[in-house]
Amino acid sequence: MPKRISIEPHLSLSELEQRYRQAKDVVERSHYQIIWLLASGKSSQEVSEVTGYSPSWIYELVWGYNRIGPESLGDKRHEHQGADTLLNDIQQAQLWQALQSPPLEGGFWNGQKVANWMSELLGHSVSRQRGWEYLKAMKLRLRVPRPSHQEADVFEQEEWKKKLATTVNQVQEEHPGAEVEVWTMDEQTLEDSLTLRYRVGLKPIIRRIWVDEWTVPVASVYWRKVCRTENSVRRALRFKWLWLYGFVHPQSGETYWWILPFVNTEIFNQVLIDFAQHFNLGENKYVVLTLDQAGWHTAGKLKIPKGIHIVEMPSHSPELQPCRKVVATHK
Repeated sequence: MPKRISIEPHLSLSELEQRYRQAKDVVERSHYQIIWLLASGKSSQEVSEVTGYSPSWIYELVWGYNRIGPESLGDKRHEHQGADTLLNDIQQAQLWQALQSPPLEGGFWNGQKVANWMSELLGHSVSRQRGWEYLKAMKLRLRVPRPSHQEADVFEQEEWKKKLATTVNQVQEEHPGAEVEVWTMDEQTLEDSLTLRYRVGLKPIIRRIWVDEWTVPVASVYWRKVCRTENSVRRALRFKWLWLYGFVHPQSGETYWWILPFVNTEIFNQVLIDFAQHFNLGENKYVVLTLDQAGWHTAGKLKIPKGIHIVEMPSHSPELQPCRKVVATHK
């Protein structure tokens, strides 16, 4: 027969059973169940079959209970608070305050610069990884800034936002039973390049930076055209151009695309007609469409189909155009 294990009488049999049945922690409950069953006369093999614990582990549990008592039972991991944090509450508040301004080294905050700041505060070296961890712990995230033109008029942009909201309300009041959505569109070039010596637009490299979760970063850029070909004839012969017309519904992320060889008022008229037909605009659905002030968007020959209401964006305001980034991503 399997050897029966003796249990020291730290607690009576009824007390062991009571603690087993009243235990809320799963580990603690299993421990008291094992000791109670052994104290009731069950063999280690029988207890192993009932609880699922191995006999060797049961022996270790009994060894601790017999020498220490009930204090040895339960999940002791709950008592381990872990190591002290690298920064206390006051130091974390100081770090948060520091993150509200550019780092002393210049540029933007990153894991290494936060680690450097922490090293100076604590008086010992801190790894780059710990700096990254504190950026994440403070609910900061990496985001690519939206481009912002140096000649943008912030007041004009804010007034445009109010105008857009007013237009949407007016369209809804005029058509109370219809669905009204706000869409935006933009065009970008798609080039089939045979040489790398020509670029349209000197586009700065915009990297992700750390910001809090409710902030949309903005990067100030200066747009200009650069031509590095020997002459314009060579450029015209060695490049084939297409235009990507992109429509985006910012609220849902739905998109609609055209790829065409030119941009002009005649083609844009056809695109608007197809857009209105594709989404059945006119009676039960209306779209407030935001556009930049490109010549073919504002020409007198522009024919706006029923169901579309155009709201022109202020000049030099790429950050107001959510379609711009989406179109560039699909190039």
